[in-house]
Amino acid sequence: MFNVNYGYVTAGEAVLAIPAEDTVAGHRCFRVEFLVSSLPSFSWIYKVEDRYLTFIDMQTIAPWRFEQHVREGHYQRDYVAQFDQVKHVALTAKGSYEVPPYVHDILSAFYYVRTVDLSGMKVGDAMTMSNFYGEKDYELAVKFLGRQDLEVAAGTFHTVVVEPLVKEGGLFKSEGRIVVWLTDDERRMPIRVNAKVLIGSIDTELKSYTGLNGPVHARVK
Repeated sequence: MFNVNYGYVTAGEAVLAIPAEDTVAGHRCFRVEFLVSSLPSFSWIYKVEDRYLTFIDMQTIAPWRFEQHVREGHYQRDYVAQFDQVKHVALTAKGSYEVPPYVHDILSAFYYVRTVDLSGMKVGDAMTMSNFYGEKDYELAVKFLGRQDLEVAAGTFHTVVVEPLVKEGGLFKSEGRIVVWLTDDERRMPIRVNAKVLIGSIDTELKSYTGLNGPVHARVK
């Protein structure tokens, strides 16, 4: 669970979880959920109830389905993309689109980055992949910024710092800068996300965690 801070105010909570395994188009998948909600003390100003889901192939770490359900103030958006990773096609309510092999949605891309060996990367190095959203696939680059020890409510951790350079995708947009801190171990657990956007800065920091498949060796205390 994460605290979502706007400036010095804790405005909401976020939960990133794999609550279950699922099957999509005959393929075994991890069901990944990312939920963001404003706290009651902040909802009277601006209520947020966002939900993102992706169904990631257990073997390829590529998605077979992505859902976005946004409820922010008076704004609502529902978006679903089905991916055929064999025929390289994405299906949405607006049509069918050719996509590159192993195309990602923004949430599955995040999980894929967590599987990559970053030990040989130097500051400024970047990896690229394809990210589909709306009616088009976009290049997604992830830049390696270095390493840092970071203290949050859940503890103190050795981390690797990366910056996703996203043009589109709903979760992270191109109007500002996104920096992500991940544990510097095999878990690559997200510790902090800082988003500098037009209206200021939003910080998401790890508050607690449970159910991991092994210890977090990067935890210092």
